[in-house]
Amino acid sequence: MIGLIGAMDIEVNGIIEKMTDTASETISGINFTRGRLGGTECVAAKSGIGKVNAAVCAQTMIMRYGPECIINTGIAGSTCEKTHIGCVVIARAVVQHDMDTTIIGDRPGELFLPDESIIEIPCSEELIKRLEAACHSIGENNRVTGIIATGDQFIGGNERRAALNDRFGAIACEMEGGSIGQVCRINNLPFAVLRCISDSMSSEDDGIEYSSFSRLAADKSVQIITAFVQSANDLF
Repeated sequence: MIGLIGAMDIEVNGIIEKMTDTASETISGINFTRGRLGGTECVAAKSGIGKVNAAVCAQTMIMRYGPECIINTGIAGSTCEKTHIGCVVIARAVVQHDMDTTIIGDRPGELFLPDESIIEIPCSEELIKRLEAACHSIGENNRVTGIIATGDQFIGGNERRAALNDRFGAIACEMEGGSIGQVCRINNLPFAVLRCISDSMSSEDDGIEYSSFSRLAADKSVQIITAFVQSANDLF
């Protein structure tokens, strides 16, 4: 079974609409829909925006459904010139840019897990390859793979976006993937993050860009995730 998590309705409803043999239940205030895409069993959920909501959703999904991997999907903001509106970004690793205990000598973004401290949480190489193949299968070659930065902030302004690229090498930023990655790391579960850029490094107002392009970006992510799941019945 593949677990699919998005923060908002526009990021998951299109996936759920394509599922068959569905059954839904609400746990921890989150609605989980189990069913099939093609021949692949999956469970999809809207976590709500932000790191805590995403972490609760991921841990609940793991404990209730036991997925063999989790994919976080949706939209993201650009943090470099090579990721622009409509570009697909696939995480090689995730970081949490708002984790900061540097004042006591720790590294920027350093996370303290039960058995290790880590900055970059690596995504599954196999899942990355499968997501790239799914992009190719629908003719989507406008994609970049790299580090995605997560924090409980909507990052606006080119200066703040560029700072994430300078500090972490991030190609995009969002508000859930890093915490889902942390939960998966603790549970020794493969995960990946696929997003589509809705707001960019440009002279345009970030809020206007987001309002104008978030639906288009979310729809593209849904299309790729659907292709990925439908072709992944041999994955596990």
